Amino acid sequence: MGLSGGRYRLLMPLLLLLACLQRGTGLERIRYMPQLASPTLAGMLTQTTFTLEQPRGQFSHFNISDLDAIWLVVARSNATQSFTAPQRAEDIPAPADFTRRGYYLTLMARRSLYPGNQPGNQLRVLRVGNDTGCLPARRGCNAPLPGPGPYRVKFLVMSDRGPVAETEWSSETRLQQAVALQAAPGPQSAGTVVIIAILSVLVAVLLTALLALLIYTCYDTCGSTPISGPEQPVCVRRYDTHHVISPPAVGGS
Repeated sequence: MGLSGGRYRLLMPLLLLLACLQRGTGLERIRYMPQLASPTLAGMLTQTTFTLEQPRGQFSHFNISDLDAIWLVVARSNATQSFTAPQRAEDIPAPADFTRRGYYLTLMARRSLYPGNQPGNQLRVLRVGNDTGCLPARRGCNAPLPGPGPYRVKFLVMSDRGPVAETEWSSETRLQQAVALQAAPGPQSAGTVVIIAILSVLVAVLLTALLALLIYTCYDTCGSTPISGPEQPVCVRRYDTHHVISPPAVGGS
């Protein structure tokens, strides 16, 4: 009996050490992969946001309580391997830490918001990056995403003692990108050349007609050869002044 008690006392420190190590690394794995919302949903992907289905009914495990916080982890696709679950609420990274760490936590909720019974006509989604008014340095801020990605997400359950459970990482998500309009490189097609030639001919015809109209107008106004220089006589129309009668010449035989 004394020997068994001595072995138990020797094993206790090892068990406690193992429990401490597992608290940070031995999280319960929830067999759920976050999914994008239906492609028919308007605005499912934008340049700064994407929309997920809510993980309804995925956190009913016995070791998860109603008071535990359920966070969404947003990470660059190449930063998932380096992600470490924070041990305290004070260690939770904010969107301002995304450039340095490659991930942050947002959209904190409780499992009461993700019940399993969902009415068929009710849409339940999570829009990541939808809060344009929050400060990126604030913990839990759902700030617009800084680039096109790719991103991967998962849910992390945390109690006041540390992380409890986590889901699988999602597949990669890429956001929309603005596309600048550019002229097509290389030679023009035959149809384009024909159109350009026709337009050039029409412009030339219009200019010729306008020039001819100007010349005709000037000639009609002058009535004779237009003035070309100071040595040529100026053409002046003759007017018959009917209201003035010249007096007869005085004198004579």
